[in-house]
Amino acid sequence: MRRLLRVNLSSGKTGVEDIPAATAEDFVGGRGFCAKYLYDGVKPGTDPLGPENKLLLVAGPLAGTSAQAFSKWIAVTKSPLSNTFTRSVGGGDFGAWLRWAGLELIILEGKAPEPSYLYIHDGGCEIRNASPIWGKSTSQSQRYLKKEHGPAARLVCIGPAAEKLVLYAPIICDRRAAGRGGTGTVMASKNLKAIVIESSRRDLVANPAEFRRLVRQQVNAMKQGLGFDVFLEYGTVQGLDYFYPVFGSIPMKNYRYGELPGWSDNIGMWPYAKLTQKHVGCYSCALKCGKVRKITEGPYAGITTEGPQFETAWAFSGPSGCHDTQATLVANHLCYELGLDTISTGNTIGFAYELFEKGILTAKDTDGLMLKYGDPAPMLALVEKIARREGVGDILAEGVKRAAAYFGKGSEQYAMHVKGLEMPGYDPRARKAMGMNFALSNMGACHNYGWPQQEIGDPRPRLLDPAADEGQGDVIKYNHDSTAALELGIACIFPSHHLAFFGLDLMGSMLAAATGVTKFENEDYLMYTGEKVYNLERCFNTREGFDRKDDALPRRMYTEPLKGGVRNGEVVRKPDAILDQYYDLRGWDRNGIPAARTLARLGLDRVDKDIARFRR
Repeated sequence: MRRLLRVNLSSGKTGVEDIPAATAEDFVGGRGFCAKYLYDGVKPGTDPLGPENKLLLVAGPLAGTSAQAFSKWIAVTKSPLSNTFTRSVGGGDFGAWLRWAGLELIILEGKAPEPSYLYIHDGGCEIRNASPIWGKSTSQSQRYLKKEHGPAARLVCIGPAAEKLVLYAPIICDRRAAGRGGTGTVMASKNLKAIVIESSRRDLVANPAEFRRLVRQQVNAMKQGLGFDVFLEYGTVQGLDYFYPVFGSIPMKNYRYGELPGWSDNIGMWPYAKLTQKHVGCYSCALKCGKVRKITEGPYAGITTEGPQFETAWAFSGPSGCHDTQATLVANHLCYELGLDTISTGNTIGFAYELFEKGILTAKDTDGLMLKYGDPAPMLALVEKIARREGVGDILAEGVKRAAAYFGKGSEQYAMHVKGLEMPGYDPRARKAMGMNFALSNMGACHNYGWPQQEIGDPRPRLLDPAADEGQGDVIKYNHDSTAALELGIACIFPSHHLAFFGLDLMGSMLAAATGVTKFENEDYLMYTGEKVYNLERCFNTREGFDRKDDALPRRMYTEPLKGGVRNGEVVRKPDAILDQYYDLRGWDRNGIPAARTLARLGLDRVDKDIARFRR
């Protein structure tokens, strides 16, 4: 049987439940379970930071096995930043230990009366006092809990920023983050500091011999794949040397420019390689994309951190107009220790820099900080101010959408977000399908919700011209559904999609060998289930009042041409044509609401009663 743990923090009641066989077959696992249980468990209008909201942590059916890149985990909740469905994928080894504990899903409800943490062991669960580590950094908290429970224990935790209810705080595992949408903030709102698991390793597959054969096939495919050695050596920052000169898609100075003098010489895989100490990765993954780097000289000498990954390297350089490699490592380290999503933090700071340049903010507003492009010192100071909600950091901790409403004076036009979620390091004007992926994503601006690999050479289902103004709706839908399908097994997006070392066909065979459910072998069934999950997430948002008006990029993307780089002068010209095509292919009405026939086709008839009134 596949099982979940339900924890009511208000009452202190915990209990293990079987996941019904019908649910397990209909939703497969991973993100599928999250969509089902969050939709059913969270009523429309629920306060994201209230005790009625739920936080779900899920491991995939292949976690803890020898399958490569399948031991990540997902946190799902109603986002305090966007009020939408949100899912955030975390790395490390927590997913493996959760499966070894005999669980695939934890459902957290209510609010503990005092700072607490969960201790899962020997088939049981205890709620323990976390007062000694409340307010402590993520590394301090992890050291304390490892000392308390032994080095074999594995855990996730939150940092001080979450406790201050910064709206974009993540959940941390070792030095990896489930970063986007404020999942850590919701965890803090429940007075929950950490979840600790002690468990022995166990065999988790129904057909061991077949599973071993498939893993050998997967390992060979990965190691022979184009780009494996480069990715292994440099990690995700190697993308900085590709997307900057070739596509001009890395945004600078709050999404105004496609280039920055001196940036390519300092922010790229070669400068970071000089600082790399060792290669690390998630449980059972040969790719080891994590890089532990150390600053050996200068004012920041001695700081050692895992990272930055591509997005973090951009977030603490491009938005502030800075190209100081060491400063990006310091900012990365601070965000890990304090518990901040690097994308939202860097984007929000870039927003503040532009407001300062335009005179909307002055030194009086910024506690004396002079936010001048190219100077990383105020950027680093703002990271700490945001985490502690001090001075102007208290406003920026709300995210760019709410901060713009507070500052006024036309600052809304400089807030780069979709549905309240800050945009990552790709300019929609340079890569149109990426931009419309942001607009149509159920959680807002998330690049990995439907990464358009077809813009950079993947022929599945067909190639795309990054500068094309319309016609991408079918490929965007394919990417959204296939990503959701891959996340049924919680396949890491890098080897399974971005690098295409393996895909749904191999994952399906592994799922069948692991669970004994033969229908999981069928790639069409996984795509169908991915489409079902995507529609259910959309219906969650529909109940909250989201529709076509929210499937929009910042106004700047439509009206201000990109300056510099190979995409100089580009704007997003025909967003409505792409929305119409996407909605038609989805079987949604022109307001972006799933039709009754679509829900029936996907086995979601019961949902129709909830959203019928929203159709036009």
